[in-house]
Amino acid sequence: MASEKKVFAGPRIRRLRRERGLTQARMAADLGISASYLNLIERDQRHVSVQGLLKLAEADDVELRTLGGDDEAQALTVLREVFSDPLFRDAGLTIQDLREIAAASPATADAISNLYRAYQESVTNGSMLAERLADRDMLDGAEAPGLPLEEVRDFINSRNNHFPELDDAAERLYASAGIGSEEPYLALRTALRDLHGVSTRIAPADLMSHELRRYDRHRQTIFLSELLDQPGRSFQLAYQLGYFEQSRTIEDILESSGLESDEAMRLGRVALANYFAAALLMPYGPFHKTAEATRYDIRLLGRRFGTSFEQVCHRLTTLQRPGLRGIPFFLIRVDNAGNVSKRFSAAGFHFARFGGTCPRWNVHDAFRVPGEIYTQIVQMEDGTRYFSIARTVSRAGSGIGVPGDQYVVGLGCDIGHARKIVYSQGYDLDDERGAMPIGVNCRLCERLDCSQRAFPPLKHRLTVEDHVRGISPFGVPVKGG
Repeated sequence: MASEKKVFAGPRIRRLRRERGLTQARMAADLGISASYLNLIERDQRHVSVQGLLKLAEADDVELRTLGGDDEAQALTVLREVFSDPLFRDAGLTIQDLREIAAASPATADAISNLYRAYQESVTNGSMLAERLADRDMLDGAEAPGLPLEEVRDFINSRNNHFPELDDAAERLYASAGIGSEEPYLALRTALRDLHGVSTRIAPADLMSHELRRYDRHRQTIFLSELLDQPGRSFQLAYQLGYFEQSRTIEDILESSGLESDEAMRLGRVALANYFAAALLMPYGPFHKTAEATRYDIRLLGRRFGTSFEQVCHRLTTLQRPGLRGIPFFLIRVDNAGNVSKRFSAAGFHFARFGGTCPRWNVHDAFRVPGEIYTQIVQMEDGTRYFSIARTVSRAGSGIGVPGDQYVVGLGCDIGHARKIVYSQGYDLDDERGAMPIGVNCRLCERLDCSQRAFPPLKHRLTVEDHVRGISPFGVPVKGG
C-alpha cells in the first residue's frame, strides 16, 4: 500500500483556525488529535494527513480548496511591490521573509498594502493640510482633505445629531421586546436570543485581548469582556441588536449622507448603530419626559435608564424631535492632554476643527477631582454666554497593571436654557460679569489680555520689547499686520 501523502499546511491551518475564532484545543478536538500535536502542525513541524483534512472539512465546514496556495502567490506579489519602495531599502527583508509572511497570513499582506497606500495618501494630504494651515485667512475653516472622521462629524452635525427613523424604530423595539420591564442587560440578552438566535457570554479579559465586544458568527455568540461595567455591557448588546435589526435603515441613511470614502462609510455605519443603541436604551419619549421632569439631572437619568454618565450626555444632544424638543446641548470629550476625541454642537458653540480647547474652560479643571461635576458660565468673544457642565468618565484598562482611560465629558447650552437645568441653582444667570471669558483655542482667539495663552493669536502681529512685559507671554500684540 502506498504511504499516505504528507501535507504541510501549518500557516494556512493556523489562519483558518483564527478566522473561525477557534482555540487550538477546540480545533484539535475536531481533528481527533491533541492540542500539542496541532501546535506542531501549525508550526510545520508535523504534517497533517489527508484524512485529517477531511475531518477538518466535515467538522468545521471548511472547503479543502481554501487550503490552497493561490492567495499566497497573490499576497507575495503585493508584498514585493510594497517593499520595492526605497523607503524600505534598509529593512533587510529577503524574498524568503516575504514568502513566510504571505504563507502565514495573506490578510496581513493586504493590511500592509492598505497601510502603505494610506501612508502615501497621508503624505499628500499632509502637505495640502500644511499649506492650508499656513494660510491665516483660511485657518478658521481649515479642513483636512479626506479625513473620514471629519466627514462623519460634518454629516452628523448637518442632521443636528437627530435621526428620527432610528428613534422611531428604537421605541417600537423597546416596547415589543419589553426592555423597560427588567434590567436592560438581561432584557437585551433575551431579545438577541429570541429574535436572532444569538447567545451572550462574558469572557475573561486575557482571552479577549484588547477587545471589549466580539461577535462570533460561527458560534452565533457575542463575547463581552469582563472589564465592561453593566451600562457598558448593555450598550454593546444594544449596538449588536441594532446592527441586526436596523442594517437596512442605516444603509438607507448612509446612501443619502454624501460620505465619499469607504472609511467614512464604515465610521458612519458604526456611528448610526451607536445612535440606535442609545435610542434603544433611552427611548425618545420616555427619556425626554424624564429629562424634563428631573431638570436634566444626568446622574438620575443614568439611574433610571441603567446608563452611564457619558451615554446620557450623548443622548441629551439628540433630543431634536419637532414638537418634543429638549434643550439644544453641545458636547465635547477631551483627554488629560487636551486632545478632543468627540465634539458636537447643537447650540451654536464654537469648536475648532483642529487643536485643543481654551485652558480657561472648566473641562480641564474636572481632572482635578475625578467624578465631581464642575459647572461654569463662559462667554465667547462674540458675547454669547453658555452654561457648562463637566465631569470625568473612566474606562477600565485591559488588565492588571494597565491603567484605565480617563476623559472629561463637557455638556453645555446657551445661557437662555440654563434655568431648566438643575445644576444652574445658585447662579445669577443674568449677571454677565460672572462669566469666564474664553475663546475657541489660542491660535484662533482674539483676546489679547489672556495670561494663559499657549500660542500667539494668528491674526495679530506681535511686538516684543526688551523692557515691556505684557499680560501675555508673547509680548504686546498690535492689531493688524
